[in-house]
Amino acid sequence: MAKDGTNRGGRRVRAGDKPLPLNDKITRGKAAKILEPADLKPGSMLDAGDLDSGPDLNGVDMPAPSEYLRARQKDGKPLGADLLYKETWHWLKERGCERFINPRLIEAYAQAFTRYIQCEEAISLYGLLGKHPTTGGAMASPFVQMSQSFQKQANLLWYEIFDIVKQNCTTAFVGNPQDDIMEALLSGRKGR
Repeated sequence: MAKDGTNRGGRRVRAGDKPLPLNDKITRGKAAKILEPADLKPGSMLDAGDLDSGPDLNGVDMPAPSEYLRARQKDGKPLGADLLYKETWHWLKERGCERFINPRLIEAYAQAFTRYIQCEEAISLYGLLGKHPTTGGAMASPFVQMSQSFQKQANLLWYEIFDIVKQNCTTAFVGNPQDDIMEALLSGRKGR
């Protein structure tokens, strides 16, 4: 460490090979360590007598999506992000990874992706060009930039969710729910 308090020299942060996800190790036949209760050090396990009696907890299959995910929009239709939330939650549950993902992260993803779809619908309805409010000339539709912004946000959130699944899923899986989400949501909106 230098006199000014900065680290200089030495190994770079995040240098070297990245660790492989557990699923990839198992698929490639490499040694993979899955922690089992028997692997823990003796004496580190708690006995039931060591624990205080806790509150009675009721198991919940899926946390209910927040109200804002199904709020009525200005056009009178519901947002519909609650449907995407449920679909994503069930996809995570099938892989046994729902307990690793914060429900707020799923809600944020569902809302961002649904807003992206709303912008795409507005582009389809109003076109790529709009009328400038002061000059009256042609200008790019503001929905295009909003669409790109929501799509980027949704993708970043999805990559975060998918990375957690990839790191923790011990079974092989195929398919990505993002492949058919847009189709399902758009077909669901037509019926409303």
